[in-house]
Amino acid sequence: MTRYLLIVLLILAGCAQLPPPPGDAAAKKFETVPDRAVIYVARHVLDKDFAAPIMLDGQPIGPTYKGTYMRIVVPAGAHRISGFAGDGGSIQIKTEPGKLYFINQSVSGFRSIDTSTFQLVDAKHGRTLVLNGTLTNEINR
Repeated sequence: MTRYLLIVLLILAGCAQLPPPPGDAAAKKFETVPDRAVIYVARHVLDKDFAAPIMLDGQPIGPTYKGTYMRIVVPAGAHRISGFAGDGGSIQIKTEPGKLYFINQSVSGFRSIDTSTFQLVDAKHGRTLVLNGTLTNEINR
């Protein structure tokens, strides 16, 4: 009986969810920054299952994965978010201070040849993507 109970407990422990990363709960409050813009780049949970490194204004900021998002705080003005290396996808957005922007990143292709599509989405859709995702990186420029 003890052995059976131990096996059941081990199985249940394997199903336990990991705690969210630090900053995830705060990022999901969708707080604005008075003199800066906040950009969320999110990937849907059903997107391709591999990493897609991205850049902000020509500088690498890290990879995204399906079901994840990044929170990026930037000075107001024009900014380009793009794929890295062979990934030619990009979007240029003009931001204003104190506002939130949501970008949906979709990845298509194969592991060695992937292409990102970046699309500015409305706040309702963007918040849903973020609320269903996990924070991978928070950038403050």
